[in-house]
Amino acid sequence: MEEHQNLIKACLKGKREAQYELYNLYAPTMLGICYRYTKSLEDAEDVLQDGFIKVFTKLHQYNQEGDLGAWIRRIMVNSSLTYLQKHNRYKKDLQLEEIALHHISNDNPSINLNTKAIVDIIRDLPSGYQTIFNLVAIEGYNHLEVSKLLNINVNTVRSQYSRARAMLITALKKNETITLSKQYAGDI
Repeated sequence: MEEHQNLIKACLKGKREAQYELYNLYAPTMLGICYRYTKSLEDAEDVLQDGFIKVFTKLHQYNQEGDLGAWIRRIMVNSSLTYLQKHNRYKKDLQLEEIALHHISNDNPSINLNTKAIVDIIRDLPSGYQTIFNLVAIEGYNHLEVSKLLNINVNTVRSQYSRARAMLITALKKNETITLSKQYAGDI
């Protein structure tokens, strides 16, 4: 913890080596966070860059009471949301409207998939669903917090999250079928 304090102090003094060290310490994890919200690695890298600019310009606001990584993570999530709202290819998907819901099953499929397969399935969701799913299920925000972050109705958040879950369950079941088919194909 003391090494982080010294690193922060050096960054606040504008020492490039310290900034580089802080970047290298957190960039791989934060790139993963940015990548969850965007549809390409290039977009995620842009968000990461913007996020670290904010980190370095606002580092004086970090009160050192909580975990530095959590503070940086929040900046990256906010930077991701800002990026999605600014870029036309994401804007259309983020126009979340309340539409009548169909019944959604609460079944929890017991599916064995590797992490990459699950991440790929989440990334295939429409941007709006993907964003809300990431904020609620992965980042741990509640529906009210998400509604404030995205400036949308809390019921819209609930319905979009339910739809995202339903789409994921369907995709996971389909993926399980494909995986099982490939597994048994060798027996034929």
